[in-house]
Amino acid sequence: MSTQNKKTYFNLHTTGVGYLSDIRTVTPKKGSPFLACRIAALVGDNNDVEYRHFDINVNGKEAVGLIERCQKAVDEKRKVLISFNISDIWTDTFTYTKDTQNHKKGDVGVSLKGRLIRIDMIKVDGEVKYKREPKSAEQGENQ
Repeated sequence: MSTQNKKTYFNLHTTGVGYLSDIRTVTPKKGSPFLACRIAALVGDNNDVEYRHFDINVNGKEAVGLIERCQKAVDEKRKVLISFNISDIWTDTFTYTKDTQNHKKGDVGVSLKGRLIRIDMIKVDGEVKYKREPKSAEQGENQ
C-alpha cells in the first residue's frame, strides 16, 4: 500500500476536569445542527481554584450521548463535573452587547473554542454516574 496519498494530521488534545453547563443544539445558517456546551475547567491549586471557560462543539456518537444524558441535571442547576478531552482549541473574538460585572458594553472579548471528543468521567453532585473503562493492551491490538 502506498503511503503517498495517505493524509496525516497534527492533533492538539487538551485534557482536564470541569463543570458542565449550557448544553444546547446549535443550528448554523449553513451546515447541519450540532450539540454544544460550555465547560468551566478547573486550573491551579485545589485550595484556590481558577477557571478557564470553553465553549465547545460535541463530536462523536459516544460523547454526544453522554452529554445528552447530562441535560436534565444541567437544566436543574446541579453540579455536573466531567473529566474531558478537547481537541483543536482555537479562539474566537466577540463584542460585549451589554455591561457585565467585569466588562463594559463594546469591549472585545475572547472565547476559547474546541471539540469535545471524549469524556472519561461524569459526577453529578459528587456521585459518579459514568466512568470510562480503560482498554486493555489486548483490546487495543484487536481493534
